[in-house]
Amino acid sequence: MSLQNSRSIPDLVSDAFGQLAKLVGNEFDLARAELADKAAQVGRAAALIGAGAIILMPALVLLLFAAAAALIQSGFSPPVSYLLTGLGAALVSAALIATGLHRLSGDALKPSVTLDQVQRDKVAVKEMVR
Repeated sequence: MSLQNSRSIPDLVSDAFGQLAKLVGNEFDLARAELADKAAQVGRAAALIGAGAIILMPALVLLLFAAAAALIQSGFSPPVSYLLTGLGAALVSAALIATGLHRLSGDALKPSVTLDQVQRDKVAVKEMVR
């Protein structure tokens, strides 16, 4: 008989619980690493939103004046020209902000790798208990 087959039930149960504790510890390590990655993703998304807002402001002022001047030259009245250019700028800003907010959505930040691994481990533990 091999050494593996002659082990007592308490030894086997003790090993199983030891492996389960190690598995849970590994899951926590994985979750911690994935959450750190998601936190970095939040930081990058916030930086993109901020950079887009800061760079867009002075550029838009110049572009809006140029667009309004072009509309005035083409026959529009000054108030209508400024209104149209302001609406265009608002649409561009909304698109940038929406992109940044989308990157901060719950699905994008969910620790999906950890959740998938926990599901696989749950199945493995059920098999081990049988």
